[in-house]
Amino acid sequence: MKRLMIIDGHSIMNRAFYGNPDFITKTGQHTGAVYGFINMLLKIRQDLSPDYVVCAFDRMAPTFRHLEYEEYKAGRKRMPDELAQQFPVIREVLKHMAVDILEIDGFEADDVIGTLSAKAEEEGDEVYVLSGDRDTLQLASEKTKVVITKKGVSVVEIYDAQKFMDEFGITPTQFIDVKGLMGDPSDNIKGVPGIGEKTAYKLIKEYGSVENVLAQVDSITMKKVRENLVTYAEDAIFSKKLATIIRNAPVDMDFDQLRSDEAYDEDELRRLFSELEFRSLLAKLGAGQPAPKVEAPPVEIHGAQRVDKAEALPEAMEKLLKSLDEKDPWVALYYQTVHDPKLSRREMEWLILTTPKESLFVAPEVLVDAHARPALARILEDGKIAKIAFDIKDGYTIFGKHGIRMDGVHFDVNLAAYLLDPADGKLSLRELTQKVYPEDRIPEGLDGEIFLARKLFTFHEGQEKAIEDTGIHELYYAVELPLTKILSAMEIEGFHVNEELLDEFTVKFKADIDQLEREIYDLAGESFNINSPKQLGVILFEKMDLPVIKKTKTGYSTNVDVLEALKDKHPIVEKIMQYRTVSKIYSTYVVGLKAAIDEDGRIHSTFNQTLAATGRLSSTEPNLQNIPIKYEMGREIRKVFIPHDEDSVLVSCDYSQIELRVLAHIAHDANMLEAYNQGIDIHTKTASEVFNIPLDEVTPRMRSNAKAVNFGIVYGISDFSLSVDLGITRKEAKDYIENYYARYPQVKAYLENIVEEAKEKGYVTTIMNRRRYIPEVREKNKMVQAAGVRLAMNSPIQGSAADIIKVAMVKVDEALKRQQLKSALILQVHDELILNAKKDELEVVKALVKEEMENAVKLSLKLEAEESVGNTWFEA
Repeated sequence: MKRLMIIDGHSIMNRAFYGNPDFITKTGQHTGAVYGFINMLLKIRQDLSPDYVVCAFDRMAPTFRHLEYEEYKAGRKRMPDELAQQFPVIREVLKHMAVDILEIDGFEADDVIGTLSAKAEEEGDEVYVLSGDRDTLQLASEKTKVVITKKGVSVVEIYDAQKFMDEFGITPTQFIDVKGLMGDPSDNIKGVPGIGEKTAYKLIKEYGSVENVLAQVDSITMKKVRENLVTYAEDAIFSKKLATIIRNAPVDMDFDQLRSDEAYDEDELRRLFSELEFRSLLAKLGAGQPAPKVEAPPVEIHGAQRVDKAEALPEAMEKLLKSLDEKDPWVALYYQTVHDPKLSRREMEWLILTTPKESLFVAPEVLVDAHARPALARILEDGKIAKIAFDIKDGYTIFGKHGIRMDGVHFDVNLAAYLLDPADGKLSLRELTQKVYPEDRIPEGLDGEIFLARKLFTFHEGQEKAIEDTGIHELYYAVELPLTKILSAMEIEGFHVNEELLDEFTVKFKADIDQLEREIYDLAGESFNINSPKQLGVILFEKMDLPVIKKTKTGYSTNVDVLEALKDKHPIVEKIMQYRTVSKIYSTYVVGLKAAIDEDGRIHSTFNQTLAATGRLSSTEPNLQNIPIKYEMGREIRKVFIPHDEDSVLVSCDYSQIELRVLAHIAHDANMLEAYNQGIDIHTKTASEVFNIPLDEVTPRMRSNAKAVNFGIVYGISDFSLSVDLGITRKEAKDYIENYYARYPQVKAYLENIVEEAKEKGYVTTIMNRRRYIPEVREKNKMVQAAGVRLAMNSPIQGSAADIIKVAMVKVDEALKRQQLKSALILQVHDELILNAKKDELEVVKALVKEEMENAVKLSLKLEAEESVGNTWFEA
């Protein structure tokens, strides 16, 4: 007995489309439905182990049902383009997954499925029908099981005849009779007016079929039902006919000719999954496929040695050194790191050092042994040995904390992947290999890690050429690669914290939270869980009868937008907003920072260089870039950050309006450039232009509104959003924006041109050629496209600002080293650099940082940086 699985293609694609996120590749190809379909197929194939898999699709040609009934399926919404473009893709995928595709003009996929299942039953085979359409339940029998998907395609329920009868109280074939009576709005099948699902089931359970119901209609006690059955008897019979799946369609199928396991083409699937950016599916390849008939030969790893004891390391290292090319010595470093919560830092789980001929796996117990470090330093500190790595910053930091100052790093594959496509910066080396080299078979276990380590040489060769072709040589070699060492030094340096003050804040914040709780309970007239949206909703909208702004599936919405809309309605709303703000700052920044303090009294944040698509740096474990400054209590938190010792102070230097200056430069707008070059305040200048008044007549409110317009334009703000921000009418906001564009015509032209460029190329670039791919801008969906347009407008500006601050960091670091100063960079927050400056170097450092930041890059206007000094970050 064979097992046949039949997939209802359109149904599963439809389910997967609406049940999965709308994934889009960088080329603009939608893939969410394909992704969901494949995941379901892999899972079902693994669970059921079918001998054959067939997928039935509907044809575009009309079926016999359309010919008999013109209104059949009329009124159905047209298939979204985002789904339609995925059908050719799934067909190609199925071909390489050894899945036969069947479709016949004049018949629906259901009829193909019905016919195939009937033929298989005749031959004594077992059948599984995979569908999201409950119509197929009529096919359930002893040998045919219908697998119905629920919740997209993530959950299934399997019906045979007995399970169907147990659940519905009728046989699967009687399900057609139920449809005949109740109709089916999704297919525009009429049924009998006035008979719903409950009544239809009741009648079929009692009479057995539509024909019997009509034959014994006089015995039906429900008057209106009886009358409608008489009036619409022909409709009932015809509706049953339309709902019946044909089981003798002209399907030319010989089960012995179905594609078997040998047709499964993993190489082609790797290629396809790589193009579709299915990284997790690349990793799964093989898990859902049939067992191969002939095993592929394993990749042989030659010249690999494992070192488990520190005393064995010197000899192993000597062997590795001897394998180096004397004229062009290269070593690749590959390691696994893990965050150690006890130490608030990352540590290395294992390390692989490899030449093209020899590889050395250093076990974790050796890495933590101080006796092993001199042997490691022989290679790592030798600047004459060129090194390739994957995420070298972590290597610098971890080795640096153990006293090894690594030198000679010429290439970082992770960093190159990020610059070539920002989405790839998040991938592990294994995932990146599966994407770029899908034909590779990565061995399991240690052999696999050695294989990946050696693959770094291959990546280096390909990425080096791609860097030149993309025009990012300077960005990579002069900015991003040197920055890895600077960021590592900042991580090691850390930021000193006043623990006593942090403890005082703990007491203060708890008292503030308790006080706000009491005030809220007094205003509510009772105590309740303020953190429970459900309980809060009852208080606000039932007890206090405040207007309901928005409802969710679970009750009333009490999110920030709702509270913002209600804050003038009752004083309790303002208190709740304060309570949430104070509680969040307390839990995230008071409790969170306390837990992150290391043994040396400093917080050693981790700086992420390859995450943000804009090119910006981010900070984690903990995030020091996101300490809120909007609220006074948030700014207060900065008081706990102090210099490293009594001989130091903090110096902060940040760019003035860098994004607007970048906009003026790349838009070549004469009005904006004139304002900046003459030292006129740009917001006052904009207010003067937009409101058509002299500079000296601009009021503070006008300047504030102009500031909102200036920064809003950078982010592609709409008139609606601006009206909300400024509390003005939409018409006024629209007039502001139109007047702005009239006064700054080159800005308008630039924003229009950059959107067209993004649509044409699929990406935008910064002043240093940093790319950001924006497939959303080519979308048919208006909301997605609008988001893509905003990204296209803003990314070159924000990305160029990120380029500039990174160049400044490199130049500041070089200047500090050149002058042999002991002061050091310790934090970057977007447009601001913070240094721990020695008091006897203070004036030199202030001048140095300001000069390097203002001359980081050459623009058509002057960059301005403002420095300040303090004994806390708050003061600085």
